[in-house]
Amino acid sequence: MPEENETKKKPSPESSQMPLPEITFPSLIFSLSSTALFHLGELPDPQTNEKKKDIPLAKHTIDTIAMLKEKTAGNLTGDEEKFIENILADLRLRYVKEKR
Repeated sequence: MPEENETKKKPSPESSQMPLPEITFPSLIFSLSSTALFHLGELPDPQTNEKKKDIPLAKHTIDTIAMLKEKTAGNLTGDEEKFIENILADLRLRYVKEKR
């Protein structure tokens, strides 16, 4: 029988977090697009709930997505190609509007 003074095992911080989504090409692109939206000031900081803009970082993230599109050309499914094209078109439009 265990002693009463024995410490109980606490759940690790990892086990109390929500499960992470499956790692797929669309989830990577979605994550990068969320980062770009954050830097465009369209999504709030999850910790402070404040919206901040960093246009050069937004452009860098959009350029990263464009580079991934170029480097993966011919290796994506039709749905993945449409997804990345739509994401890029939307982000580029938002970037241009923000630059004005």
